[in-house]
Amino acid sequence: MLAVTPGEPAGIGPDLVIQYAQSQTEHAMPWVVVADADMLRQRAQSLGLPLQIHDDLERPAASGALKVIHIPLPSRVQPGQLNPDHAPAVLAALDHAIAGAMSGTFHALVTGPMQKSVINDAGLPFSGHTEYLAQAAAADDVVMLLMSDDLKVALATTHLPLAAVASALDKELLERRLRILHTALVRDFAVAKPTILVAGLNPHAGEGGHLGREEIEIIEPVCNALRHDGINVIGPLPADTLYTPKYLAEADATMAMFHDQGLPVLKFASFGRAVNVTLGLPFVRTSVDHGTALDLAASGNADSGSFVQALETAQQLAKQRFS
Repeated sequence: MLAVTPGEPAGIGPDLVIQYAQSQTEHAMPWVVVADADMLRQRAQSLGLPLQIHDDLERPAASGALKVIHIPLPSRVQPGQLNPDHAPAVLAALDHAIAGAMSGTFHALVTGPMQKSVINDAGLPFSGHTEYLAQAAAADDVVMLLMSDDLKVALATTHLPLAAVASALDKELLERRLRILHTALVRDFAVAKPTILVAGLNPHAGEGGHLGREEIEIIEPVCNALRHDGINVIGPLPADTLYTPKYLAEADATMAMFHDQGLPVLKFASFGRAVNVTLGLPFVRTSVDHGTALDLAASGNADSGSFVQALETAQQLAKQRFS
């Protein structure tokens, strides 16, 4: 059983859920949506799509039907219009799904896009799904991984201002996150002996210290220590050449030092088909590779590609982990 949270109700998350429900059959993967059932009905009406909703989680969902755990919103949703009053209920739905994943009721969690700004406007601290899930699951640490059919990019640091990246990066953090990535590749992706490419932080991987010393003082010592433990990491490598076919042909995953170092490469190659995976949690979690797209909500023009990939990836990883 997969749990799905559509995320920001004014965005395209509900559209993706409803659109996918139109194509499913009774033999498709079992999944349940944790959200406001009335909001889903209203969005389906706006989209001109048929939708039946029921709360029997054991009942197969036929085409045009959804199994829903109802978490009510305080007021009607206007597609494309953010409302801070909805933020507590949006987080309550996420909390319910997390609790179900922690208890084993759900075998994986698939999340739709959230709007960080409106949650913060409501006075609730929220820097992103990855950090929120780590805290809720009491995980020692987690790693954000974006993946497509051909590329896996993990991040040493996530949602930080660029000016804060260098001070946040240290040996302990980098080693811990590389070990989480290696463990996930073996356990969840069934890669017996993974090869991980590690990017430098600075241009040209520091140019021997002339463009920064993080490679010499942090990244290279960590890579040496991991290689001593039998983990096949290669780096630090210049980020502008790491993401080329010559290097990627030998790699199972890459580790970028900051958010916009590796993700533009992946999204350029695979936007709309990539999946966000949180490594290090006690359950499987995947998400779409895009934002809330408020301008597309209820238009019928939302592309479901990444959402479908997120569902299928969650199912595959859960089967692998539970096997």
